[in-house]
Amino acid sequence: MPRQMTMQPPARSTEDLNALLRGVSRSFYLSIRVLPAPLRRPIGLGYLLARATDTLADTTQMPAAERLASLDNLTAAIDGTATLEDLRGFAGRQADGDEQRLILALPQCLAALAATEPQDQEAIRGVLRQITRGQKLDVQRFGEPGPCRALENADQLNEYTYLVAGSVGEFWTDLCLRHLRDFAGAQPERMRELGRAYGCGLQLVNILRDVRDDLAAGRCYFPADELAQAGLAVDQVAREPALLLPLWHRWQALAEEQVADGMRYADAVKDRRVRAASALPALLGARTLALLEAAGPAALEQRIKMPRSEVHGVLLRLLFTRAGRAPLQAHYARLAGKVGGAGWDNAGR
Repeated sequence: MPRQMTMQPPARSTEDLNALLRGVSRSFYLSIRVLPAPLRRPIGLGYLLARATDTLADTTQMPAAERLASLDNLTAAIDGTATLEDLRGFAGRQADGDEQRLILALPQCLAALAATEPQDQEAIRGVLRQITRGQKLDVQRFGEPGPCRALENADQLNEYTYLVAGSVGEFWTDLCLRHLRDFAGAQPERMRELGRAYGCGLQLVNILRDVRDDLAAGRCYFPADELAQAGLAVDQVAREPALLLPLWHRWQALAEEQVADGMRYADAVKDRRVRAASALPALLGARTLALLEAAGPAALEQRIKMPRSEVHGVLLRLLFTRAGRAPLQAHYARLAGKVGGAGWDNAGR
């Protein structure tokens, strides 16, 4: 029987979680810091727990069955229906010190969750159920060593991006609707729809960026039926990722459309701070897509990402313009390489 982890005192303030957030988040931490105080704690805590479950799912040194069992236990502990098992074995497998510290701090995170107001607790628990469902599907499909495998069809890819990221857009929207009076100019269901698409688009950006690493790990997120229609087999693209380029462009077009939905989302937000926090991932996603497009076939052979200095430059410009709607649209157009062309009002439509 797994040992139980010793409980630590609960985090007493949002600041107590900031060190963990800074360590495990490159850009989302910046969005959280911009948010009004009532939103920082529940969104930050939800992110930390999601990052912890992702770390368990990705600890490939552990057998898939052990990862699935630990994910089930952590999900139940988040729901308050089980005691967290001892995860020091997982912590010891982390090469990244910040991820190791996050796993060891899970009892503190769970105590902080228990001290959160009930409606926010349920929102956090609800989104974590969706996220861990997607992570478990990933482990079940790709968790065991063997030849490279692909998802079966577009439905499986769309389901995955919704579970691990589209659900986060809905979660963010629901918290904003609860905590902010007169949150947005659009109807709540429209904001949830845009938030859902936005999250899916950001996850697609990750998939498009990480093709080489995923194939090397035996994962192909591009559907097998689309590969077959293009006359390709999974083992072929694992050896020559550049063969994926036509399919890659098809999914890149969807990612661009969904990231543009993120800018439509931000444009509808009334509070400037929440607008800035909502827009930042879309600005970074648009720039990443532009860099991938500029790299051509090399984007499938190497990992392309924004330099940290450029990420901070995007944030500084966002803050300098106070997230005004017109500067946001111009900034997005520049980052997306659409200067003189479409903004988010018709980008990808």
